[in-house]
Amino acid sequence: MKYYLYHIPGKKIGVTKSLARRVEQQQGYDPHEYEIIEESDDIDYISKREIELQKSYGYRVDETLYKQLNHNKNMMMTINITEQTTTFPVPLNKLKGRLMDNLGMIIQTPENRHELDTDLVDWIVKNAITSQFNNDRCYVYNKAMCKFKNSFSFQNKLASQSDIFTKIRRWAYERGIYDQGDSKTQYVKLMEEAGELAEALLKNDRPEVIDAIGDMVVVLTNLAKLEKLDIEDCIDNAYETISKRKGKMKNGTFVKNTL
Repeated sequence: MKYYLYHIPGKKIGVTKSLARRVEQQQGYDPHEYEIIEESDDIDYISKREIELQKSYGYRVDETLYKQLNHNKNMMMTINITEQTTTFPVPLNKLKGRLMDNLGMIIQTPENRHELDTDLVDWIVKNAITSQFNNDRCYVYNKAMCKFKNSFSFQNKLASQSDIFTKIRRWAYERGIYDQGDSKTQYVKLMEEAGELAEALLKNDRPEVIDAIGDMVVVLTNLAKLEKLDIEDCIDNAYETISKRKGKMKNGTFVKNTL
């Protein structure tokens, strides 16, 4: 697992496993607005180094080592669901961060079953209300959440995400991956990410599964570009092939007909 020590000039120094999710998507910074100071596979080293640099740069120093925070984030957030509401065990100012750490979590309400994605995160953050009994808890109404999920247009969602591959390619271009990288090294990287996915699946570690799948998509996007291809065309080609296949499930796998 690779850990990144990043610096947002004038703001903070932090550690993350996913720059795109933590710094860009969650905190709202563009790639040119932050820099990677160091990267390491050693969580003990990177955790201590973060504190050292926070002190050196004069930023606020984290009270808890990253490795301890990281351990806590691998646990799914415990939420309380009643007939009327879904309550989260965090105050409003920390809600988005905790929700982003729990992407993929299933919220089973009396009305419906919802998978926590970035669109639902945005809706929850906008509509959450502080509990009148505990300022460190907040809630949303189940019926309103269900109406949002039912009315959210899948096509609109696709449109809003249609440029994700363009963003990935821009990110890779700015870092010189297309100028200095090659397909073979990207393939090796893909195998590394596949190994991390296998480990996460064996451990039933949902956040790591999400990270690993996302990382594999990024690597595949760059691998395609280095081969002078667009991943969108590769996906379209694959779908054209599988859409015509017929077969049946066998031992948990779809087996196509050979006749």
